Amino acid sequence: MTDADWPTEIRLSRDKRVLHVSFASGASFALPAEYLRVESPSAEVQGHAPSERQWIGGKREVQILSVTPVGNYAVKLAFDDMHDTGIFSWTYLRDLGLEQEERFARYLDEIAKRGLGRDRIRKA
Repeated sequence: MTDADWPTEIRLSRDKRVLHVSFASGASFALPAEYLRVESPSAEVQGHAPSERQWIGGKREVQILSVTPVGNYAVKLAFDDMHDTGIFSWTYLRDLGLEQEERFARYLDEIAKRGLGRDRIRKA
């Protein structure tokens, strides 16, 4: 990791639905909570191999409850759906920002293939 990849600001929006991340390079990203949740680096989402990747629907309204530093290299995000096992390194956050359009389009395609939607199914 270079000095340019070092975060200069990590700020959660008031509504807890967007994490704003700025880097020393000048790059700045607004990362929606839904996107961060479905791209969590946790084994629960990513699996232990690409074939184990889980595609999760129903996360459009998810919120980030907390952003906790992990050493000097990452943050741990806790979401209101009780997912809190993903540790987001600075490099991973930067990559999520740089690749947001492609990754989110792939996510939408994959959940559609599985008959899932972005909205949570509410029980009557």
